[in-house]
Amino acid sequence: MNENLFKRNALLAQKVIKGLESRNMTGYYAESKEEALKKALELIPEGASVTMGGAMSAHEIGLVEALKNGNYDFIDRDAYEDKRAAMLAAYDADFFLASANAMTEDGVIVNIDGNSNRVSAIAQGPKKVLLIVGMNKICDDVDGAIKRARNVAAPINAQRFGLSTPCAKTGSCMDCKSPDTICCQFLITRFSRHEGRIHVILVNDSLGY
Repeated sequence: MNENLFKRNALLAQKVIKGLESRNMTGYYAESKEEALKKALELIPEGASVTMGGAMSAHEIGLVEALKNGNYDFIDRDAYEDKRAAMLAAYDADFFLASANAMTEDGVIVNIDGNSNRVSAIAQGPKKVLLIVGMNKICDDVDGAIKRARNVAAPINAQRFGLSTPCAKTGSCMDCKSPDTICCQFLITRFSRHEGRIHVILVNDSLGY
């Protein structure tokens, strides 16, 4: 990574972390994927029950593999025949893993969802939420974060899932009401009433979408 970008990200991350702290959430900065993985495993005690939404960032730092192979009760929804049962199990888990579609410089977290199991678990249920967020997802403000979620994350995910949405064909949000739309629920997390519940690891890398 360019040295100047590395320095900029380190400084910006501290601003984001202060914003998170002001919103009753906890932030950490990792200079690499390896450091992010180490921090995540420090936060998740062995024996904990862990599940996740569709967080590519958690896969990219090696966290999902480490949990599957380690001494953890990993609730793998892909292994469940009854997907609803797996999603419901998430609400009683010790940890829920996810990422953010976008974040603001002052610590507001923006996510959009199709099935909405991910945004609902972030909002309520699991004892703790751990978000893995690449610095590529930091935006100036909430408007910018929503635009990123709709015009970057959503089209890429629609294409990844093979969905028939206008954004999958055009590459940008068309504000559709397609049966395949994944922009069903918008969650803006601006404050956590429960201190110590939401943790965010900011990674000095481009992760996820």
